[in-house]
Amino acid sequence: MARIFVARRIPDAGLNLLYDAFGKENVAIYPEDRVIPRDALLSGVKGMDAILPILTDRIDGEVMAAAGPRLKIIANFAVGYNNIDVDAATQRKIPVTNTPGVLTETTADLTWTLMLAVARRAGESERILRAGKWTGWGPMQLMGSDVYGKTLGIFGYGRIGQAVARRALAFDMKVIYASRRPVDSGLDHKTHPRAVDKKTLLAESDFVSIHCPLLPETTHAFGAAEFDAMKNTAYLINTSRGPVVDEAALVDALKGGKIAGAGLDVYEEEPKIHPGLFECENAVLLPHLGSATQETRGKMAHIAATNIVARLKGEQPPNCVNPEVL
Repeated sequence: MARIFVARRIPDAGLNLLYDAFGKENVAIYPEDRVIPRDALLSGVKGMDAILPILTDRIDGEVMAAAGPRLKIIANFAVGYNNIDVDAATQRKIPVTNTPGVLTETTADLTWTLMLAVARRAGESERILRAGKWTGWGPMQLMGSDVYGKTLGIFGYGRIGQAVARRALAFDMKVIYASRRPVDSGLDHKTHPRAVDKKTLLAESDFVSIHCPLLPETTHAFGAAEFDAMKNTAYLINTSRGPVVDEAALVDALKGGKIAGAGLDVYEEEPKIHPGLFECENAVLLPHLGSATQETRGKMAHIAATNIVARLKGEQPPNCVNPEVL
């Protein structure tokens, strides 16, 4: 019977599918609710037919070698898969799968959570209230910025970027975007966005929302030069990948008034966060909650498990990112 290693507990929607297909006794789960230590990962994958890691698990050639010749699939519990050495897997003819298409609306919702929170100084205000420092309403107190009627610039106009743009309709915002790929105008949903280059996006946007993948060319795509090019009244929102933003440069921009604020859900060296960000009251910081709803995480678990079941039953996994191995 096939054996599966799950690097951290996932929702029951995925686990029950694996239990039904292979028996609960053949599904090993790392028991602690934390990032699995490297030695435990190398030990846990030995002799397994499938590995189900999460985004924080580095799955490289060493892990694949530790698993041994039985390893038939690596089913990532994430849309992104930069934590997996896909080239090493391809060389070994091991399919790598992800969980696409389920994070779009949830991540777009969280993007708007950050936009509204940072513009209206919600985090700072709550901290004052909880600390017992609020003395009552005042005409100059904690004034933020309107969102309605402003210009939203979207860097990376894929499914999530377009979902964010659709929500801008309710706020009567002008939408501009910069994208590496051509965009199907039929997906714009009446937002009538305008395609611009990055320089124009930075210069015109009141809110810059990042939705690009993490690639060599997008690493530190937002650094000191970009913050200098933004309006000093503008806000940066990042729900994509942490290394797209140079955190040290962002801290300097926030402290120096080069931009008005930032809303972040992802970080360069998660779970480590640049200490300077904690000193910035004009930053709203969330602990990577982009997909953190019961509905979405359940769908992710089900998709990851479905990929494993298909592969181990001799079928093509539906979400393979290196299909040339099949």
